[in-house]
Parts: sequence; structure tokens; C-alpha cells
Amino acid sequence: MQVLSKMTPVSVTCLEYVHPWTQSCTVATAELMIVGVQYCLRIYAAVYALSLVMRGRIPSLPELKKTLRGWLQSTAFLTTNAFSYSIFMCSIRRLMGSYNFYTASYVPALMAALVSIMVERSSRRALLALYVSNVATETGWNILQSRGLVKSIPHGEIAIFGLSTSVLMYCFRRNRQKEYRDSMFDVVRFAIGDSEVMKVDQQPAEEHAASSSRESNRRVSKSRKFPLPAIQAAVQAYLQLTERLKALGKHRLCRHRHGCVYETLSSGVRMFSIGLGIQVVMKAVLQMRKFISRPALLRKTFLSNEIARLGMFLGGFTSIYKMSSCLLRHFTDSDSPMFAFPSGLLASVAFAFYSDNTIALYIMWKTLQITYNWGIEKGYLPRVPGFTVMLYAVSTALLFHAATIEPKNLRPSYWKFLHSISGGRICIMDRSGFDVYGLDTSGQIRTMMNLCKTEPILQGQLS
Repeated sequence: MQVLSKMTPVSVTCLEYVHPWTQSCTVATAELMIVGVQYCLRIYAAVYALSLVMRGRIPSLPELKKTLRGWLQSTAFLTTNAFSYSIFMCSIRRLMGSYNFYTASYVPALMAALVSIMVERSSRRALLALYVSNVATETGWNILQSRGLVKSIPHGEIAIFGLSTSVLMYCFRRNRQKEYRDSMFDVVRFAIGDSEVMKVDQQPAEEHAASSSRESNRRVSKSRKFPLPAIQAAVQAYLQLTERLKALGKHRLCRHRHGCVYETLSSGVRMFSIGLGIQVVMKAVLQMRKFISRPALLRKTFLSNEIARLGMFLGGFTSIYKMSSCLLRHFTDSDSPMFAFPSGLLASVAFAFYSDNTIALYIMWKTLQITYNWGIEKGYLPRVPGFTVMLYAVSTALLFHAATIEPKNLRPSYWKFLHSISGGRICIMDRSGFDVYGLDTSGQIRTMMNLCKTEPILQGQLS
């Protein structure tokens, strides 16, 4: 088959391509809107309900009203993105008389994204742009790789994570979280603590008070009695070991309370326990039905190496970062925000235990967002009007283009999302007219349909 240029028009009607299950553009749009509303209401109900639960208290009436408005507004945003995509595809065909490689999906998706993002609250636009740019970055790389323009880089996700984390930790050490508040700094503070922030040393009185408090807690712990001698002996051995580790000493510029060895080990163990707990809870919740029907899976699941991967990553990252930071202070007899770069790069080796493209790209985009906003506030970078909106629109258009023309390059989870929000109609669109561009679009669609457990609607019309 002769492969046409990407700008060569293809004489395909919207009836044949966009909505082969109905002859009416209006009916097709209405169906997408109805299906989209039902799906989006369910999705955002869970999202906003979780946000209320995370507050840890009973919401007030004004909070409930605000949550309800946000739920409906977010539903309207996502539904608009779905059905306006169909509107613009049909409209472009009527105006231009044909499609080409770009107007078949990217251009109408870009227009639909620009319209829909204006429906959403401005406070949520940055979060949405960050998410879709994350997925679009991976999709764009896959597209370039499928064309032979780039090659896969071994452990590339670890390199991205390491470089991004190093910049993020540098910002944290410089205490920039006070200048630009971001939830990512809360995550870093939870894992690393405030001892790695460059600030004025604590007052001796505060150190004395903290020391007195610790000594008091020590006496209470040592005086505690346990019913079994073996348990009491184990507790006493643990307390003695921790006291020795705490007393090993620290550099005069280290801001953590106890010795460097104790801080490194205790932080690593704490984060390992948290990661392990998260994995156990997730496995228990998501596979509860399997465990009930097949109790033997409990032993196989919770004793496997997979269950500890997240804990190994979190614990390893925290320990290596703190250890390398302390060693740098000992060797150089100084402290500097620049220590974040070698420490962050070394600690990123632990990401090999739980390497994931999604996490690496999220950290990368979050770091870019933080540094960009900080640069604007300091006057180093210009503020680009509408940058967040355009980033969302360009990224979403790329994802819709990939889902329509070359879905093998799309993240499977995003394909399933588009399949659900369209009620399976994304599988019915007849893309055979675009096989002339040499991407085997029809063959890719048949492969992607196998990812979805539910059969697409009107399956018989595909034969």
C-alpha cells in the first residue's frame, strides 16, 4: 500500500469515521454526553468523597455545598471534553470536506480541550495539566520511538527520577517551601524531616528541653514492666541498642536531634514500615474477593518479594539521602544546599526497587512546575498568560490523537479510561480510511480492544 503524506486529505465522512452506529451527528453527540455524565458523576463522586474523608472531621454545611458544586463542575468539565470532541470532528469535516492526519483527531481534540478546561475551576487546572502532561510525555516518547527517532534508554526512569528529585531536594534545603507552598514539599518533609532544611540553628534552651523530654521518655520506657521475661528482655535490649546508636554523635552542623547513624537507620525503618503497610492494605482491599475464595493466596501474596518493593524504595531513599548528607558534612566540615544534588542522585538508586514511569514523570513535571513558579515570583522567568490552559490542551490533544490513530503508543490505563467514558464507542469508530498513513491503525485498534473486559457497544456492526 502506498503511504500518503500526513497532509494528504482522506475522503472519509464523519458518518463512516466518527459515528458509524448512527447517521446523525446530533444523536452521536447526545449519546456521548449522556454516557459521559453517568461515568463522570461516578468517578468524581469517589474523588470528592475521598477529599472529605481525608480531612478527618465531619464537614460543615458550607463545605458540603462547596464539595457538591465542585463535583458537578468537574463532571461538566470532563463531559464537555468528551462530547465536544465529537462535535469538532464532525464540524471540521463539514467545513473542510475531508480529513488529514492532523485534523482527524489532534486539531478537534485541541479545540475540545480548550473549551472544556474553561468549564473547570481555575484552582484545579494546574493539577489537571500536570496529570495529562505526565501521560502525554510518555505517549510522545512512545510515538518517537515507534518511528525510530529515539531509542529506549536503560533505566531512564531512574535517571529522570534522580535528576528531578535532586532539584526538588535543593529547593527544599533552600527552604523555598515558605516562598512557594506546594503539597510536594509536605511529602518531602514527611519522609526527610526538617533537619535537612538550611536554617538558623536551634537555641540551646530548645535543645535542653528536647533532651529533658527524651530523658523522661527514656526513664518511662525503662521502668515499664512486661508480663513475660522474654518480652521484657527483648525490650531492654532494644532500648539499650537505640541509646548506643543515639550516643554515637553527629557533626556540629547536623540539625537532627540524635546521632547520624541512628537518624539514618530510624528514618529508613520508619519509611520502610509505611511503604510495607501501604502495600499490605492495598493488596488486602483490592484482592479481598480473591482471598475469600482462595485463602491460599494470602500466604503467597503477603510473603512475596513484591509486597516489600515500595517499602524498600521509600526506606532506601530516605536512608541513603540522610546518610550521604551527613557524610558530606563530616568530610567537608560545611553545609550547603548543593549537597542535595549528590545526595539526591545517590538516593535515587533505591527507585530501582519500585521503578515506575508514572512516578518518575510526575516528579519531573512537579519539579518543573515548582521551579517555574518560583522563577516567576523572583522575576527570573516571564509569566506566560494561559500557559496552564495551553499545556492541558496540547497534552490532551496528543492523547486523543494517539487513542484515535496510533493507540499502541498510549498508556493502557488511559485507553481504558477513554473506553469507559465513551461507553465503548471509541472502539467502534471506523479508522480504516487512515490506514493509508502507514500506521496500521485498524490493526492497532483490534489489539487495544482486547485490553477492555467489556465488549464495545454494537459489536455486530464491526463485522
